[in-house]
Amino acid sequence: MSVTIRPVTTGADWDAFFEAAHVCQGHDPVWVPPLRMVQREKLNPKVNPWFDHGEAAFWVAIKDGQPVGRISAQIDRSHLSLRNDSTGFWGFFETIDDADVAAGLIAAAEEWLKSKGLARMLGPFSLNINEESGLLVDGFAAPPRMMMGHAQPHYQKHVENAGLTKSVDMLAYLTPMDTALPYKQLAWLQRSLDRDKRLSLRHLDVKQFDQDIATIVRIFNAAWAENWGFIPLTERDVAHMAKEMKLFLIPELVWFAEISGEPAAMCVALPDPNEMIRDLGGRLWPFNWLKLGWRILNKKTWISGTRVPFMGVLPAYKNKTVGSVLALQVVGAVRRESLRLGFPVCEMSWVLEGNTQTRHSIEEIGGRVYKTYRMYEKKIA
Repeated sequence: MSVTIRPVTTGADWDAFFEAAHVCQGHDPVWVPPLRMVQREKLNPKVNPWFDHGEAAFWVAIKDGQPVGRISAQIDRSHLSLRNDSTGFWGFFETIDDADVAAGLIAAAEEWLKSKGLARMLGPFSLNINEESGLLVDGFAAPPRMMMGHAQPHYQKHVENAGLTKSVDMLAYLTPMDTALPYKQLAWLQRSLDRDKRLSLRHLDVKQFDQDIATIVRIFNAAWAENWGFIPLTERDVAHMAKEMKLFLIPELVWFAEISGEPAAMCVALPDPNEMIRDLGGRLWPFNWLKLGWRILNKKTWISGTRVPFMGVLPAYKNKTVGSVLALQVVGAVRRESLRLGFPVCEMSWVLEGNTQTRHSIEEIGGRVYKTYRMYEKKIA
């Protein structure tokens, strides 16, 4: 039977778009079906502030009357104003192991981006670099952590056959929380702390939740400004993110290092909600919402691991001894509290393959690369 690539416009199309992920990956026991309610809100311009600075189009592949793949194409005006590189994004990619399905989907995204005057496509992003990024190309045996994608091995083959080539790899480290810092680091850290009495540590204060979230974002935007693909979070992004994080956040896993009372570094570890939803099939109705509510209230018994999605040191302290001290302090606090609260492992992700300094630091405390996500690009004009 021939494949039909259909733009997503109706409610039925959206149902097929979400169902395509289940068709393509539902057989995989480590895949975590995303909650459809959350996905619908994410792609609703009335709800997600990404659409304040972006626009997107979506397609679903139909074969034998069944959805068998999907894709998006999107333009992020924040990226274009910052980079001026005529680059559009693609994402939400799913496909059965069928060359015609994959090629048709990628061609649809490419043609849409070309029609918008863009010369390059980069992805996958869902929707930009501050959300799910990269195609999983290694590490298929472990379930994905929050805000990290999953894929089947054949996805890579079809993406590359469509003419997309590697842009950069992003690594996910699985890190035990019970390993000690190397002795030389401990001794150096203690000497630095003895000399500098201005430094203090604190965890997130729920009484000033919004202010502390804003501080996290301020440090993140400053610390990551020169990184590959960076797009700053806006005020509306921050408000939306805070609302989503509040359910799962544990204050003792969010740490700030301050110098003379001013925040200079932060590290955020979030309990992994994927562990709570992996058996819900992506649906909350009719009774799964009760299960999820109970699990959220008792998340310390339902979740074994965390992910560090945000960490940063203000640029004024980078490449200086005090900057290294700040980073070690916030990471050390997160590790200590993770063990106390019963979270023995943490995913630190993602880390660019060329970021040797961060990679070395993680590896010194026992972290190992267990997943690789690849960004693909293609010139389209």
